[in-house]
Amino acid sequence: MAESFGTDPARYDRARPRYPDALVEAIVEASVETSVAAASAAASGREALGAGAPGREVLDVGCGTGIVSRQFQAAGCRVLGVDVDARMAEFARSTGVEAEVAKFEEWDPAGRVFDAVVSGQSWHWVDPVAGAVMAAKVLRPGGRLAVFWNVNQPPPDLAEAFRDIYRRVMPGFPATTRPSTAPDDDYSPFVTRASDGVAASGAFGEAEQWRFGWERGYTRDEWLDMVPTSGGFSRLSRADVEEVLSSVGAAIDAVGGAFTMRYTTLVVTATRLDHS
Repeated sequence: MAESFGTDPARYDRARPRYPDALVEAIVEASVETSVAAASAAASGREALGAGAPGREVLDVGCGTGIVSRQFQAAGCRVLGVDVDARMAEFARSTGVEAEVAKFEEWDPAGRVFDAVVSGQSWHWVDPVAGAVMAAKVLRPGGRLAVFWNVNQPPPDLAEAFRDIYRRVMPGFPATTRPSTAPDDDYSPFVTRASDGVAASGAFGEAEQWRFGWERGYTRDEWLDMVPTSGGFSRLSRADVEEVLSSVGAAIDAVGGAFTMRYTTLVVTATRLDHS
């Protein structure tokens, strides 16, 4: 399923939500602070910073079409993306993102090091321990690992309608079982696995959890453009996809053809220990 998203990378890039600027700013700010501290210690024989701007060398794991990468580029970072899907990486390159094709746990960093390793909506495809070990390998001492997911919560009336549709067409899909009042439930296993992987690697300080709340308005057509980019849809027949889209569209029409989606971006982050 991890490689199913590349069937239509243009749609994925167009429709998937971005991440809060406050999240990007927090990661960059923390990375710059630790990088400047490392620079002051370089004279005593510790790791030098290299050619990039202090704190702004970023590795984007599971970069996909480059959504996260471009946000960090806009914040003044130099970004390298890694993705298992060559189609997604090719699209990312077309948008100005340097991207390499590899499974992150097996990727060859070729001696490159970074101030931050980030991953948006992708870390659940990575082995949590092996991924943390690889992240530590490519991070400078004090460098930051930050993995994050967007969790959506539609308005209550639409949440119930959507869940009824998925229950009918896609039994067992997470949206059919979670209560609309607990939108984080689907993602809590991802957060737990990421935190446990960081701890098991032995290479990081204690993992922190950050949360960023924000909203985005959608028209009917904008939401229908996004719906098929969810991983579960790669398993559906064409008829079932059309049934979901038709029913979801009707539900949105019933509330006026547009709605505001509430998002929470969940973050697991930790800094690499200095074992030198």
